[in-house]
Amino acid sequence: MNKIPDPTRVYQPTTTMLDNDDDENSLCESESDAANAGATRPPYESTRFESGFSSAGTFQASSTHSEDKMRRRLQFFFMNPIEKWKARRKFPYKFFVQVIKIILVTMQLCLFAHSRYKHVNYTWDNKVTFSHIFLRGWDPQMEVAAYPPETGPLSVYVIDDFYKTIDFALVGYSNLSQAIGPYSYPNENNTAEPIKMCIYRYKEGTIFGFNESYIFNPEIDGLCVELHSNVTKIGSKQWFIDHDIQIDFSAFVKATLDFSVKTINFKAAGPIAPPDCYRFDIQILFDNSDHDGQVILTLDAEPIRLNCKGDVEYFRHSVIDAALRSILNFFVIIICCLSFGLCARALYRAQLLRIDTQSFFVNHFGQELSWDGKMEFLNVWYIMICVNDVLLILGSALKEEIERSHFTSNEWNNCSLLLGIGNLLVWFGVLRYLGFFKTYNVVILTLKRAAPKISRFLLCALLIYAGFTFCGWLILGPYHIKFRSLSTTSECLFALINGDDMFATFTIMSDKSTTLWWFCRIYLYTFISLYIYVVLSLFISVIMDAYDTIKKYYAEGFPLTDLKQFMGRMDEADFTSGIFRSEESDEDAVHRTLKRICCCCMDRPATSQGTTVGGYETLNQKASERRTGGSARIEDLSFHPKKCSKIRILITFLQLFMPDTRII
Repeated sequence: MNKIPDPTRVYQPTTTMLDNDDDENSLCESESDAANAGATRPPYESTRFESGFSSAGTFQASSTHSEDKMRRRLQFFFMNPIEKWKARRKFPYKFFVQVIKIILVTMQLCLFAHSRYKHVNYTWDNKVTFSHIFLRGWDPQMEVAAYPPETGPLSVYVIDDFYKTIDFALVGYSNLSQAIGPYSYPNENNTAEPIKMCIYRYKEGTIFGFNESYIFNPEIDGLCVELHSNVTKIGSKQWFIDHDIQIDFSAFVKATLDFSVKTINFKAAGPIAPPDCYRFDIQILFDNSDHDGQVILTLDAEPIRLNCKGDVEYFRHSVIDAALRSILNFFVIIICCLSFGLCARALYRAQLLRIDTQSFFVNHFGQELSWDGKMEFLNVWYIMICVNDVLLILGSALKEEIERSHFTSNEWNNCSLLLGIGNLLVWFGVLRYLGFFKTYNVVILTLKRAAPKISRFLLCALLIYAGFTFCGWLILGPYHIKFRSLSTTSECLFALINGDDMFATFTIMSDKSTTLWWFCRIYLYTFISLYIYVVLSLFISVIMDAYDTIKKYYAEGFPLTDLKQFMGRMDEADFTSGIFRSEESDEDAVHRTLKRICCCCMDRPATSQGTTVGGYETLNQKASERRTGGSARIEDLSFHPKKCSKIRILITFLQLFMPDTRII
């Protein structure tokens, strides 16, 4: 039975350093040469058993060479960018691209966040202004979102107030020029348009309360009319009577008033940013869906940004501002596409290497690669980078679209989600590079180690939490403002876990029912004690246990998979020893091949006198060729400087996106 090498025994192959320009045949020996050289090899190379790769068997030169080659290939693959630079002077393209992406994406997000804040703040301020102008009975206390709210919702309770509210909106719209804000009507000639009013009611809805009977048809009919400015002269109630429109409030569901105003925001103007032009689509809603005796009034203002037609100077500045933002958006899209290509290529090549490693283990050791060993080839960091690249590309494209044309707040929100989540994952990706340092890697390894236990623990805690949530919503909901809905109940309990607003939660409970009042106390005491003193303590202990385990691993060594056992340990000296430069990479092969094609006039130097072994030139002969032919090669390269400069650009591009196929 074959076995994996002992992790305490590390195989150190003896490798001769060669230049990439040398003939590939000089990197290996024939079987006869290897057999003849067997007597001079170190003891650990004489048998496969002594090197730890097989229980018995005689030495085979080809097997030892393939093992060394696979080991160096795996060791180089699992190096970090710093180690790869030391081992083979490989430039860290992905790291460089990620640094540029972080800078560009953060700049884009800061600009977009600043613009979005101004947009949302300006929209909210105008909504408050419209509420004062068009809503009868609006109170300034309603402008501040306080919890619990100091006032109830704005409502009407009698029929006359309903019609007076309609008249108030009509008068405010007719006298729009009296407002302090620079508002105007949506028409080109700045004349008021009629307000559109839609009434929704049940097809039949008559209540006979004195004998507990009714006539009801749940089908809802809608009626829309246009109210002109002259309606205010006679009043909306009389206007409805004149047009034979009767509103039966027992069947009345809701009504809406829709109209639009235009305005320009000068505050948004900057050195190169022009003012913003908006159209606000305003809707006043009369909501009677509960049929509880109060019609709730709400006003909503949907902003739509328009293309301004201002003076020529600011128009020119607007073009400059739009061009700079577009350039930044395109740069972000390009760098994210490049990042996605590099990481997708790395994931693809990792899976190809996994397949080769699995075949190698089966052919040489007679066993399959373990599951943990296979998972070593799956880089979750690269997957996360690919995801954030897709999000940033979509967000940047949407941002470019809404900055070039009219857009609504819904498009603002979608763009914010894409850019915000993408930027979040970009900064999470920085942890990968901090993980190359031991001090920072402890945190990452602790979270990774504790993740399975935390998931199982949270699942159990979530079941208990769900039970408390449903129980509190059902029993305390009618008597406690914080338990009115399932979402507010969950939010209240989560706040209690963190020690927030405990006293208010106890005192707000209504004392209408003595039984429920005592139940509320027992319920809250039990939940707070269980989660603060038990669940949170156990949660912290799970993380601390993982932290202690990682500290022990750093002191005594991490457990090794069969893949890591085969790779062995590496010292700092191994990175600079040159053993990884002896095996030409795919990029080096392409570089050498294209250089020979470009510099086709280069003549091989005359073969110097030397000895051959088994048909191959000796290393001394190759070295003498390098010494004698070096100057000739430099002179030959000078004949085609333009070709070689162009081919260097092509080589650099191929080094970024070259498939695994070896080109020689």
